[in-house]
Amino acid sequence: MTISANSMIKKIKVGNQEVSLVSLEHFEPEFQFDIRYARTDNFVKKAVYAAPQAFLLEHVAQDLRKVHLALKSFGFGLLIYDGYRPWSVTKLFWDLSSEHDRQFLADPKSGSSHNRGCAIDLSMIDHRTQKPVEMPSDFDEMNEKSYIDFEGGTARARELRDLLRSTMHAHNFTGIKNEWWHFNHKTAADWPIMNVSFEEILQAP
Repeated sequence: MTISANSMIKKIKVGNQEVSLVSLEHFEPEFQFDIRYARTDNFVKKAVYAAPQAFLLEHVAQDLRKVHLALKSFGFGLLIYDGYRPWSVTKLFWDLSSEHDRQFLADPKSGSSHNRGCAIDLSMIDHRTQKPVEMPSDFDEMNEKSYIDFEGGTARARELRDLLRSTMHAHNFTGIKNEWWHFNHKTAADWPIMNVSFEEILQAP
């Protein structure tokens, strides 16, 4: 595996396939971020990323920008929790989790769309207040509140959850039943599982 990159685009060679990972911070300055996996306030209680960064394949990031622009007409923007995730982190999550929590996690035996740079965990920011919007649960809250058909909580939280979901679906992303914040790009199966660390990405020239 070889890596060459500029400040935004990281060219990564995986076998015979080259992929272009982009830094979302550089790609779209209006995105906002809450990268908890670079801190200790996450479900494994330890930092697993070397820096508070989020990366996606370039064409996936382009579709995500379209989502952001569509939501601006409603007064919202995107709040990013996670993008590309090295396979080793997927395995770490699995190894440190209970059987109950594993229903919310990707089995490392098959990998995750996160490992392919084709999945995003996110919510929305209210442009008027510059604060995260109300959702039925917190990010990574592993219980019934995270399901997309959860009928509890406030009507406003459910409305905002459904707005995010419908806008993502309109731009080549699909959700999953038990995490309102998680979306896979429709091309995920076309791309390889990667285990490039954030350190490797960030240290690339």
